[in-house]
Amino acid sequence: MSAREVTTTSVGIVGGGPAGLMLSHLLARRGIDSVVVDHRSRDEIERTARAGILEADSVRLLSETGVSDRVLAEGDRHRGTYLAFGGQLHHIDFQELAGASVWLYPQTEVFVDLADARAAAGADVRFGVGDTTVHDVTGERPSIRFTDADGSAHEVRCRYLVGADGSHSLCRHAVPPAEIRQYRKEYPFAWFGILCEAPKSAPELIYNHSERGFALVSQRTETTQRMYFQCDPHEDVDAWSDDRIWSELQARVGANGHRLEEGPITGKTVLRFRSNVVEPLHYGNLVLAGDAAHTVPPTGAKGLNLALADVRVLAETLERALADGDDEALDEYSRRALDRVWRSQHFSYWMSSMLHRPPGADEFDLRRQVAELRSVVRSTAGATYLAEAYTGWPSG
Repeated sequence: MSAREVTTTSVGIVGGGPAGLMLSHLLARRGIDSVVVDHRSRDEIERTARAGILEADSVRLLSETGVSDRVLAEGDRHRGTYLAFGGQLHHIDFQELAGASVWLYPQTEVFVDLADARAAAGADVRFGVGDTTVHDVTGERPSIRFTDADGSAHEVRCRYLVGADGSHSLCRHAVPPAEIRQYRKEYPFAWFGILCEAPKSAPELIYNHSERGFALVSQRTETTQRMYFQCDPHEDVDAWSDDRIWSELQARVGANGHRLEEGPITGKTVLRFRSNVVEPLHYGNLVLAGDAAHTVPPTGAKGLNLALADVRVLAETLERALADGDDEALDEYSRRALDRVWRSQHFSYWMSSMLHRPPGADEFDLRRQVAELRSVVRSTAGATYLAEAYTGWPSG
């Protein structure tokens, strides 16, 4: 085998999605060099449809750090959301209750903004690598080894190694099981998601509770929409024709007086619900961020926002660790990030359990859920909690 080409940097980052690229960007603003590697091609990441709701702090992070203003120019600002139950739509006004909004802006667009910004800055970002492994994570010079598209062997040696490589993280698996604890929850339901070519069915998201199960009315653009309905985690997408899908969605939202705009369905998928939290978020000189460290159900729209919140804190603590030789700064990152992670887990769990029909639910269960939803919309305190949690707790 030919000798490996060695690159030395301050921070090596495994994972070139939004978390890894944003961390590289924030570090560069602090004068800290980094190398980012990802086994996926840039085109593959761009074609992966993901969540599209950004909290106010996430929007500020993108715009105020110079990534892109496209989110403000092209994103769809939502000043609230709807809870549909008991035959009616109820509006939760985020601006009135929490003084904040969220933005509908697909994760693919966040990735494009970050990838373009890193490319324009001449950053060392390597997509489409193979055979990635990490080494010596407890030593002074942890490393990433991989081969490029031409089959040439490379090694990145760094002071700190960051795993931002998703829920199947190879970096997380580099931590001995005795040195880390994982808290997991598997939910008994999933979302059947569709992309369709149709006009918007509502100006903002509708979280719809019904006796048939939950449905979410969401949007993507003026002509492409994203919608979901609760299903069994093992549901076969091929068993659902377009007519059957629209019939089920219309029945669920129709119970609360709404009707959807229909159109050709261009994509179908089943999205399973899982929660996972790793503690602590570092081992030796290896640090975890984003989905490598935690996953949440999509009901609370927290996944991407948590990843961006992670790296905002991580950039601060890595700067201090590098300047002062203070490895204990990583403890502060773990503590600060996990505080937000667990609040987000609670919010996502609460929204999921309040809105979805549990397996085997009887009339008592469904009426209790409606009573809980009524308590939220009739109480300023209850509605304010939902608004504050949904729009995101201020980073300070």
